[in-house]
Amino acid sequence: MRQVVLDTETTGLEVALGHRVIEIGCVELIDRKLTRKHFHHYVNPERDIDDGAQEVHGISREFLSDKPLFKEIWEPFLEFVSGAELIMHNAPFDVAFLNQEMKFLHGSHGRIEDYCSITDSLLVARQKHPGQKNNLDALCKRYSVDNSQRDLHGALLDAEILADVYLLMTGGQVALSLMGEDDGPEVQLASVPRALDANRPGLKIIRASGEELDRHEKGLNKLDDISGGSVWRQQELV
Repeated sequence: MRQVVLDTETTGLEVALGHRVIEIGCVELIDRKLTRKHFHHYVNPERDIDDGAQEVHGISREFLSDKPLFKEIWEPFLEFVSGAELIMHNAPFDVAFLNQEMKFLHGSHGRIEDYCSITDSLLVARQKHPGQKNNLDALCKRYSVDNSQRDLHGALLDAEILADVYLLMTGGQVALSLMGEDDGPEVQLASVPRALDANRPGLKIIRASGEELDRHEKGLNKLDDISGGSVWRQQELV
């Protein structure tokens, strides 16, 4: 089973106002395992970017001025996603923008749904957690997924984060298949830094003080008196 988790950034929120895609990020899952294969491109939209949108993603028109047009990345993008189940958070938003970009291409290319099946992870989250916040940041907190580098939205980083969240939310093991080898070793995702997190400093280790250890020991003694032998004490002896 091949799945592709996809996210886009755009010049604004409304397709009807002529807003365009400026970034596409995709990561691949095969049999619910991350393969390290990804597709990522910035796109020159040939138009201005709304101030509100730029505040969210931090991408300027000047930065995009030398980037390829959508028609120049269309074929490799289609090759990457064709035949896969596309997973997107608030899928109608991304689908509407991708379909508009396809309309701007020469010839008749149909819709993205003609090439892929679509899964909206936001709908999955709402069904699983009704009445709760289900944006990506809220889900990261709920499933203990690290989103500490998400100061600004970015398509590839958000796709990577969403892949982690989606696998946890739908009950599957989050693992990384190294080099895409079917018979190769696998490691837990938590031990593998994301592509965009390579320069992230290591986590600070805070060790318990002597006073804290003493309070911990006294607490265990009280549990022993009450229960005749606490589970925590047994764990320490294993």
